[in-house]
Amino acid sequence: MAPLPFKRLLSREQAAYYIDMGTSKFDQLVADRRMPKPIKIDGRRVWDVRQLNSAIDALHDADFESNSWSDL
Repeated sequence: MAPLPFKRLLSREQAAYYIDMGTSKFDQLVADRRMPKPIKIDGRRVWDVRQLNSAIDALHDADFESNSWSDL
């Protein structure tokens, strides 16, 4: 897939690419709410880059909090 120009809203494939995951894994992350659900605009499903960034930050924060200093 070619590099993405800066966009605010991404298709499913673009959102998966943006977080460096395959679409199947991305679907799993959406299903278990680790990634945001899409926004529907006239029947089209899109993901907001800002929500994806927030979800990634939350994953990072949860991973950091689950590690003790001895794990680092």
